[in-house]
Amino acid sequence: MKRLGFCQKWILWIKECLHTSFVSVLINGSPTSEFQVHRGLRQGDPLAPFLFIIVAEGLSGLMRSASLNGKFNGYHVGAENIPVSLLRYAGDTVFLGEPSIDNVVTIKSVMRCFELVSGLKVNFHKSCFGVIGVDMNTV
Repeated sequence: MKRLGFCQKWILWIKECLHTSFVSVLINGSPTSEFQVHRGLRQGDPLAPFLFIIVAEGLSGLMRSASLNGKFNGYHVGAENIPVSLLRYAGDTVFLGEPSIDNVVTIKSVMRCFELVSGLKVNFHKSCFGVIGVDMNTV
């Protein structure tokens, strides 16, 4: 968060919210006594969407870096030929680029790097790959 320009006080507030939470669960309809959660976000946590966007910004940065370094050739849009390399909505990401083996290798490398730095796991078995306007055997 510091790299994105958040001040230290804000970062400490977020850490406190995450590390001082206590929860109770229902077992057979009866609540357990409260216990502290030591890792991760809880489902329904109002901070979750905000924090996910911050983490996902890291993926955008990795793709931006790959594009600037010539490792990924994005799809060019409009009369001004604006390069677009990814779109995100909720928990989904769509990569857009020229159909080439180099782009596929770069996407896979960026996703692995994102896993390492974020601690999130990409489920490649649930991921889809497709091309538009090109024979699938070409890529």
